[in-house]
Amino acid sequence: MIDRSHLQTIVREAGRIAHSRWPGAGHALKSWDKTPGSPVSEADLEVDRFFKRELGRLLPSAAWLSEETADDKLRTQSGLIWLVDPIDGTRDFVRGRAGWAVSVALVSAGRPLVGMLAAPARGEEWVAVAGQGATLNGAPIRASQRTEFSGARVPTHALPSEDSDLVAVEQPNSIALRIAMVAADRADLVATLRWGYEWDIAAATLIAREAGAEVTDAFGGPLAYNKHDPRDFGVLVCSPAIHAAAVERLAERAKALR
Repeated sequence: MIDRSHLQTIVREAGRIAHSRWPGAGHALKSWDKTPGSPVSEADLEVDRFFKRELGRLLPSAAWLSEETADDKLRTQSGLIWLVDPIDGTRDFVRGRAGWAVSVALVSAGRPLVGMLAAPARGEEWVAVAGQGATLNGAPIRASQRTEFSGARVPTHALPSEDSDLVAVEQPNSIALRIAMVAADRADLVATLRWGYEWDIAAATLIAREAGAEVTDAFGGPLAYNKHDPRDFGVLVCSPAIHAAAVERLAERAKALR
């Protein structure tokens, strides 16, 4: 097993590098769109290079998959892989908002072993190790245990009319941070109904699961990592007691959109 404290030091330093470029702290930043509506910045690329170098030194045998690196499909032949999002929530990052995080997961045989998020603009460090629980800033956390679907807290800017029985709470741009909110009982339900990438969710879903949340795709099926196509349709993270109701609520919409 890797040296967890060394990994945490690397993730913390990556967060520091990103924060040193963050416009919210008064720094100038160059950014552009990779594709329409998909921003990237020089900070994303700098953090990506830092991670590739340092994580490669930490565990040379592990393969690599990152949002900001071309996907080498040889990675699927490896039992170990790093899944990295140098800055999850780049839209908030480039606008000087705090809803972004650095995300790293180590995956073995398709399952996350270690997941870490650094959100220095929010003063938050999230850590989980499979079978050992999850922490926020070093303190153990327990996920939402809500039993009633109606009234569930959802990180969103606005709820559609068919979900008016739910409650909107703060929505950081980072999907990893939204998932972590369920892990820390700041929200009860996070769901997406679109194709998303493994690097967005690998660390956060481990944190949520280790805190006691239910974690599936949008249809209630299991998530797997280091697939040839590194995407899943949707992610659903919630209190275990409301998971079945959430799958039922989303079913028709998910079928129509997939």
